[in-house]
Amino acid sequence: MSGAVTAPVRGSSTATEVPQSPEVPPGLDTPAKRQVVVPGSHREAHSELRPSGEVLGGWTPQRRTASPPGQESAFPPLLPGPFCPFLATVSPAHGGGAPAYPGRARAGPRGAGPRVGSVMASAPKRFKAAVESGAQGKSSADPLSGFLAWCGRAGVELNPKVRLSREGAVAGYGMLAAEELEAGEVLFTIPRTALLSQHTTSIHALLQEAQESLQSQSGWVPLLLALLHEYTASSSHWQPYFSLWQDFRSLDHPMFWPQEERTRLLQGTGIPEAVDKDLANIQLEYNSIILPFMETHPDIFDPKLHTLELYKELVAFVMAYSFQEPLEEEEEDEKGPNPPMMVPVADILNHVANHNANLEYSPQCLRMVTTQPVKKGQEIFNTYGQMANWQLLHMYGFAEPYPGNSHDTADIQMVTLRRAALQRAKSEAQRQLVSEQWDFLCQLEMVGEEGAFVLGWDEVLTEEELSMTLKVLCMSEEEFKEYKEQDGWEDDSDEEENSTLSNEALSRLKTPCKKLLYDSVLLTLESYGADLKAEQDLLNNKEAYKKLSRREQQALHVRYGQKRILHQLLELVQ
Repeated sequence: MSGAVTAPVRGSSTATEVPQSPEVPPGLDTPAKRQVVVPGSHREAHSELRPSGEVLGGWTPQRRTASPPGQESAFPPLLPGPFCPFLATVSPAHGGGAPAYPGRARAGPRGAGPRVGSVMASAPKRFKAAVESGAQGKSSADPLSGFLAWCGRAGVELNPKVRLSREGAVAGYGMLAAEELEAGEVLFTIPRTALLSQHTTSIHALLQEAQESLQSQSGWVPLLLALLHEYTASSSHWQPYFSLWQDFRSLDHPMFWPQEERTRLLQGTGIPEAVDKDLANIQLEYNSIILPFMETHPDIFDPKLHTLELYKELVAFVMAYSFQEPLEEEEEDEKGPNPPMMVPVADILNHVANHNANLEYSPQCLRMVTTQPVKKGQEIFNTYGQMANWQLLHMYGFAEPYPGNSHDTADIQMVTLRRAALQRAKSEAQRQLVSEQWDFLCQLEMVGEEGAFVLGWDEVLTEEELSMTLKVLCMSEEEFKEYKEQDGWEDDSDEEENSTLSNEALSRLKTPCKKLLYDSVLLTLESYGADLKAEQDLLNNKEAYKKLSRREQQALHVRYGQKRILHQLLELVQ
C-alpha cells in the first residue's frame, strides 16, 4: 500500500494528501502558518477543542476492539449497528438485541510484533527535551506541554519520529510523522499503569468493594465514577490528561442537540430514536446507581458537583475516546467484554477508514504500530472500525462526506416490509395471511418489531433475514401452509448457492419479491424530510453548503448516504 493517507474532498471522489508539515522536534506542538483541514477524513474540528471521538453507538461502552492479524478491526460488518451500553440493545432503528453502550473499540490487531528497530529514547529524557524545546513562546500552562511532561513521568515512550499537534491534523489534536516511517514501527508505548480505568483510579478500592451494586446494563459505571472523581479532584494524577479536554460540552454528539434540531435534521436516520433511549438510560443509571453510591461516600462525591449533566458529558467522553481491550479467542464464550478504559496518547489519533496505525496489547503495555509506510508530514490515523455514518455521528459527532465512507449503510425497518405487504393485500383473508406469516417469522426469530434490514453499498448485510422475510411474505396460502408444516426447513439447497444478497442477486429476485422490496424502499424514503435530488443539489452548491451550520452539514452527509443506498436498491429491483 502506498504510504499516502488520503481523504476525499467534500462532494468529490478525488483525494487530497495532507500537506507535509515543517520538521520539528518530536512531541512538540509547533505553530504553523495555517491549519490544514482535510474535509471528510475524520471528525471536523470545532472551536479550539477536539470534537468527540468514538464510543457508544447507542451507548455501548466499548471502543473499537482489536481484530486478528489481516482482518479489519472493530465492529463486524454483519452487525446491524454498534452496541450501546446504555441502551442494552442495538438502537431500535438498527435492529437486534445487544449489550448496551457502544464504545470506541479503538484497538488494532494483535498480529505480529512491532519492528525491533524503532527509535526509542529513554522516556524521561525525551519528554523533558520536548517540553523544554517547546517552552519558548509558550505559556507554562500550555495543555499539550503539560500533558507531554506527564507522559514522561508516567513512563510513556514516544517515538522521536512523531509529534503531537493541532497544526496539520484534520481535527483537534493529532499525531503526525516528523520523519518518514516504515510499516511496523512503534509510534509509542504506554505502560498499563498509565491507563485510566476502574483499576488504576485512586478510588479503585471503593469501586472494587461496591462492584456488585455498580453492575449495570452498560458496564460503564465503574469507569464513569472514576472519571467523575478524577476530573473534579484538583490533586488528581490525571489532571494533565484532562487538560486536553477543558470543556466536555464541546463534544457535539446528537445527544447534546436540542430535541427539535435533532428531529428536524436527523428524521429517518434512526439517530433520534437511539438518542432518546440513550438519554433515558443515562438518567436511569445515574438515579438508580450513581446517586446511591455518591450518598454513601459524601467525603468524595457531591451531587451538586457531580451532576447528571456532568455524568452525561462523561458518557459522551467515554463514547468518543475510550478503548476496550479484546478478549482472547478462548475467553469469548466464557466471560463478558472487558470494561472500557482511557488510553492517553492513543486517543489523540484521528480516524480514516484507510488507517495507517493500529493499537496492540501486551500484558505489560499497549503499543501503537504503523501498518503501512507514512511520509514525513502526514497524519497518523487509527480507525474506529467499519462504521456507517449514522454510527459515526451518533457515537463520535461527525460523519464522512460522500463518497468517503465505504462502510456506510441504510436501513429498512422490518415492520416496513409487513406494512408494504398489508398494503398490497386486497382482501381481509389476504391481510390475515400476512399477519400469520409475520407471526411465523417472529417465531423463527427472523424479524422483530424494532429490527431492521441493513443494506450496504454492495450487498445486504442481513441477507438471511431479508431473504426469508421476502420469501415467506410472498407465499400463497397453500405454499405457506406447506412451508409451515415443515417448520421452515424445506429443501433450499438450490437457493443456498445464491444465498448472498449481492446487488446482482437482488436484481435477479422473483417479481413478487422485487415488488415488495421496492414498495418497502419507497415507504422508507417517505420517512425522510427531503428527497435525494434536493440534498444532492445542496451538496453540489458550494456557496449554499458553506452557509450550513456544522450540525446541518454532518446530518446532511448521513441522510444523503442512506438515501443513495436506498435509491440504488430501487434501481436494482425496479
